[in-house]
Amino acid sequence: MQPFCCTLTIAAEQKARVTYDNLLRLIDDPDVRDPLKFLRQRELVHYQRFGDALNMAKDAMDQKNVYAFNPAFDKCNK
Repeated sequence: MQPFCCTLTIAAEQKARVTYDNLLRLIDDPDVRDPLKFLRQRELVHYQRFGDALNMAKDAMDQKNVYAFNPAFDKCNK
């Protein structure tokens, strides 16, 4: 389970990529298409890096026995 803020960041990157894809379908001018292609590629790289960073953070938390959801910690002590 991903933290909500990280999910929003990754979703924003994907939404921007889809926007660039849609613009590229509509535009024929190479002077406009080239920067859009660059921006689309940048969004892909950002998406990959956010995913890598999220996995690294989750691995680091697992090593310290900190979890996004820890059943032993979340039990009600009655």
